[in-house]
Amino acid sequence: MINHMVKVLPNFFTIGNLLAGVFSITFNMNGYMQMASMFIFLSVIFDLFDGRLARKLKVNSEFGVELDSLADIVSLGVAPALLFYSLEPPSLLTTFAFMLFPTTGALRLAKFNVKPTRGFYMGLPITAAGLIMACMTIFLYSNALITILLSILMVSPIRIKKL
Repeated sequence: MINHMVKVLPNFFTIGNLLAGVFSITFNMNGYMQMASMFIFLSVIFDLFDGRLARKLKVNSEFGVELDSLADIVSLGVAPALLFYSLEPPSLLTTFAFMLFPTTGALRLAKFNVKPTRGFYMGLPITAAGLIMACMTIFLYSNALITILLSILMVSPIRIKKL
């Protein structure tokens, strides 16, 4: 029983990440943008701990990796994109940036799952991009060009050292 709980503990953090993203979307839909951005910060905290905990407990699994990516696309891709879209006046550029952000985030996550790197990230991690979007929302600021730039950076070949 204890052994099973140890194996699934990191997945509880991943589910926390996902639920924080869903709460962010819910608060956004009800007009509480800054509270919605706080839930993105919470999702990042859960995201930081799920992988580290899995490695520390030596319970890494393909299931956990896939679940983590699915949670990340909701909480750090879709939720920040919706915040941006809710704050920015409607235009073709806004719609393009809104669609591009979670799409490139998903591509970046899929690329990392297929070809993980050691010691560095290839492209801006979706966690960093989502955090930047959440930070802008705290100040009720959004910008289509910044959103597009973050999207491009997520799938770019730049190397970023892991912390």
